[in-house]
Amino acid sequence: MNCKLTNMLYPLRFQPILVERIWGGTTLARYGKPLPPGKPIGETWEISDRDKEQSVVINGPLKGQTLRQVMEKWGDELLGRKGSGTGVSPVDLTSANGRDACSTRFPLLIKMLDARERLSLQVHPPAAIAPQLGGEPKTEMWYILEAAPDAHLIAGLKRGTTRAQFEKNAASCVHRFPVHAGDSIFIPSGRVHAIDAGLVIVEIQQNSDTTYRVDDWGRGRQVHLAESMASIDFNDFEPGVNPLPIQCEHFRVEKLNAPATGTCDGTSFHILAGLTGTVTVNDEKLNPGDFVLLPAALGNYTLTGNGTVLRATL
Repeated sequence: MNCKLTNMLYPLRFQPILVERIWGGTTLARYGKPLPPGKPIGETWEISDRDKEQSVVINGPLKGQTLRQVMEKWGDELLGRKGSGTGVSPVDLTSANGRDACSTRFPLLIKMLDARERLSLQVHPPAAIAPQLGGEPKTEMWYILEAAPDAHLIAGLKRGTTRAQFEKNAASCVHRFPVHAGDSIFIPSGRVHAIDAGLVIVEIQQNSDTTYRVDDWGRGRQVHLAESMASIDFNDFEPGVNPLPIQCEHFRVEKLNAPATGTCDGTSFHILAGLTGTVTVNDEKLNPGDFVLLPAALGNYTLTGNGTVLRATL
């Protein structure tokens, strides 16, 4: 990328994109999300570079521009050396003024989830098979902000489950376990999973929107049995919660307690998600459920206040 910085590096805030889901609710209003009345909002897409779901900047000189437009202008200085080399979902773009445009999607998709009912039993395709199925690979992690007293997650299979047993009765073969606020779990592509009711979650994932449903618990939506069976890892038995940091080839996620310091040294952008209390970074205040994108070339930054944040990098 040959995009040049115009001397406007600063922490970027975005307007959340509201997504109605049959399993959603109104809980995210408590996190400052502008929910429409009477609509079950299951997801807010907080940082998104999808064709039809583009995050829009709401602060500073770049207010009103989309994440894609910011990437075209800033290039490596926004994404960093790792971000510009990910090769995630290449797009054919030419900037309006004829300069080379950024040709890689933003590598991550950041969401909040409000599960008032159980989500479908599902799986995301691994990279090795996704192109054959016409989808995109997706690895993700969840951090639990809120959990009802009896909240559970489903991830992986009961130990010893065979493919034949799963094909006969998938619901009886999956691994279900209790979770609490503050827990986190890694969901690599190929891991069958579902989110049970009573959870509010921060989700950090590859920039993908491919999900294959195995079972929708009788709600009547389309299922994708052939694609699911091709994608599921049938040697993935009884995973549990994962302590932070969680690191894989697609992202690293850790928890920081303010006060703290950090450096965006050109390697990767940093994304901060407010978890508890109030944390301020370079004059941007983060309450629980607030998100900010720190460009890769930002340099040193300081977290002040009395709260905690998640930090996601490449």
